Amino acid sequence: MSDWPDARNSNGDRHGYGSGSAQPEGARSMRHVQRGGPSAPGQPGSVPRQPSYDDDVYDDLYRDQRAQNPQGQGGPQGDYDSGYNTGQVYGSPAGRGNGPQGPGGPPAPPRAPKPPVNWKKRITWGLVTFLALLLIVSVSTYFWADSKLKREVDLSKVIERPDGGKGTNYLIVGSDSRAGMSDEEKKKLHTGSAAGKRTDSMMILHVADDGGNTMISLPRDSNVTIPSFKGADSGKLYPGTGRQTKLNAAYAEDGPELLVRTVEANTGLRIDHYAEIGFGGFAKIVDAVGGVELDIPKGFKDKKSGADFEAGKQTLNGEEALAFVRTRYALPGSDLDRTKNQQKFLAALANQAATPGTVMNPFKLYPTMGAGLDTLIVDKDMDLMDVASMFWAMKGVTGGDGKSMNMPISGFSGGNVVWDKAKVKQLVSQLNNDEKVTVSSPN
Repeated sequence: MSDWPDARNSNGDRHGYGSGSAQPEGARSMRHVQRGGPSAPGQPGSVPRQPSYDDDVYDDLYRDQRAQNPQGQGGPQGDYDSGYNTGQVYGSPAGRGNGPQGPGGPPAPPRAPKPPVNWKKRITWGLVTFLALLLIVSVSTYFWADSKLKREVDLSKVIERPDGGKGTNYLIVGSDSRAGMSDEEKKKLHTGSAAGKRTDSMMILHVADDGGNTMISLPRDSNVTIPSFKGADSGKLYPGTGRQTKLNAAYAEDGPELLVRTVEANTGLRIDHYAEIGFGGFAKIVDAVGGVELDIPKGFKDKKSGADFEAGKQTLNGEEALAFVRTRYALPGSDLDRTKNQQKFLAALANQAATPGTVMNPFKLYPTMGAGLDTLIVDKDMDLMDVASMFWAMKGVTGGDGKSMNMPISGFSGGNVVWDKAKVKQLVSQLNNDEKVTVSSPN
């Protein structure tokens, strides 16, 4: 069954597979087939002589096969590989016979250099991206802020209104509203717990079409006549009685609409927009901007407002700021001196709120806007651009770019301030024509 030769020793024993002898079998001989030549000669039973491996022989054979089979026919690849490394480095651009077409092909082309960075294009796209993000943030902020405005005052209910002139007139009111304040906050801010709300300060801000803005404080104890009016809620027409009363009584009787009607009837100046902020909102704005620095020339105390100030520069927080603008009993000129303090503080607050540290810092800007808008009540026709115009005009006036003054007065009657009617008429004429205000006041 086996092709192995039958090798026996002199004793006739078989050695190899299955042999029980300890002696090895003799060398077995196998037929050897040499490619391209006859079998090697040798003696029967001996191992034929093996040919030596000569690189030149196989290289010649390789070239012959390439010449006979140039397209690679007759084998898987058509090339004969002797298995020996010729010493070339594969992958080298200059490697012989190692091009992109396989062994023996042309050398691989050099890699193209990277194009230079187009900085102009990068900067342009970066700027476009920044402007797009800025636009998205600005639009989002606008709609967020506009949605917070409380448009609760309807000036269309005001009757017998005077004709309008040049520029825009805002009636800005600081009320003693305690809406949304806890008992602890009322105690801390010394506001008391009186029901309803009254005007604590009133100002007319005239924004001229060509500059020269003017702010006029209206003392709350100004002696005025309540005219005929239509009830804001009832719609009922109430005739004028000709009675004289304090200006803030108009607000207490029928709210912002009657206050606007009373100011227009007693001055002849048409009010275009109305804005009101309460105690709590005012204090929160001051705290949101990190306090307001103020130089107080003379110290004073007032138990009713909670004021307790020393002379000199100091930074007022929300509680202290509210006490400062509300104090009147500790001041020699009472309400007239209080309006001066209110204008002075508004100047400092507006400048503080408009600094880059507030405007460019979202952690200050949004809390400041939120604190003001949460308690800001405006008329139905007032939009966010009107609010911005009012703020920047106020900042300019109180900062020295314009004129700030009290309503011209001629004296007092029963403790109330009496306006100088001739000067008031002159003042209104100058405002309606956007002229420089030359009327004097007891500032």
